[in-house]
Amino acid sequence: MRPGTTSSRGGAGSRAAGDERPLTSVAAGSRFPGGEPRDLPRLWHVTLTVSGEPIPVAEVRRALEQLAHDHPFLLTSRYADDHAEIRYWEEARDLHDAAAVALRLWGEHRQTAGLPPWEIVGLEVIDRATYHQRVAAGYGPVPATPVGVHPF
Repeated sequence: MRPGTTSSRGGAGSRAAGDERPLTSVAAGSRFPGGEPRDLPRLWHVTLTVSGEPIPVAEVRRALEQLAHDHPFLLTSRYADDHAEIRYWEEARDLHDAAAVALRLWGEHRQTAGLPPWEIVGLEVIDRATYHQRVAAGYGPVPATPVGVHPF
């Protein structure tokens, strides 16, 4: 028990039998502005583009397949001999966290997956609602490429 509080089980500060405090409800969304706490994770659609010196496409494909095997969160990868694009959903508190994870992905897995020594040349991180809005309008990231690793 905290100092300065009284026990609620028959102690000096307990209420009498008919002296109960009425329960009140809290309206939905009144606890957190906007209806949800800001620190709960959200889904972000990430498109990471890398590019560099050409290498055999078979090596690029094998490396991306290994990355997808090691990290099954990868939705789809497209590749050519000098560039690749990886798309996936990231769960993060905010855009900054999702982008930070995405910017580390290629470098952190370069050795384990045998990824080419390419640099990140593009990054797009959008929230789930924006992704679905773009797809519905017909101008967003094309979801037509099936899940997996595919050539451009």
